[in-house]
Amino acid sequence: MNGTDIILLALALSVDAFVAAFSYGLVFRKRPVVNALKLAAATGIGQFVMPVIGWLGTKSVHVYIEAFDHWIAFLVFLALGLNIIGNALTPQKEDDGKESCLNFKTLLMIGIATSIDACVAGVTLYFTNVSIWTAAALIGLITFINTVIGFRLSCCLQKLPTKYLEIGAGIVLILLGAKVLIEHLSA
Repeated sequence: MNGTDIILLALALSVDAFVAAFSYGLVFRKRPVVNALKLAAATGIGQFVMPVIGWLGTKSVHVYIEAFDHWIAFLVFLALGLNIIGNALTPQKEDDGKESCLNFKTLLMIGIATSIDACVAGVTLYFTNVSIWTAAALIGLITFINTVIGFRLSCCLQKLPTKYLEIGAGIVLILLGAKVLIEHLSA
């Protein structure tokens, strides 16, 4: 994977955080800058930590799966992409109208929920020739930025269907998996 691939991966992984921030931006109108930065910190830190966790877990078992690691990377990206697309196409439950609070517990839950895919991506990153620290930092930074953008755009783009963003992210992940497989098979 090169720098462009990592940026595309980061953009795809940050879609959940963008959508969550966009949704919270529709609800929280008071102190928009503070709330946007709180959400961005929670999601950015989650997206930084989770790939490292996935990478470290994979490091301990790599010698056993080295012969077919490119297939694992492809299948993980394929599963992530299909999962995101499936979630985008699944009807969402109606909100009960209660306004939530952006306290530490809520932010922690958002940070974890929006970065589980990043943990799995960390597994895939182990099989590529990239620095996990650089990749994780880039994923976290791009997620931070996209979360702020998502929160701030909520007032301007209230009619944009978020499912199209999620479908696009899923397609990007599937294409990244195909690229990893093609590069390995052609080498």
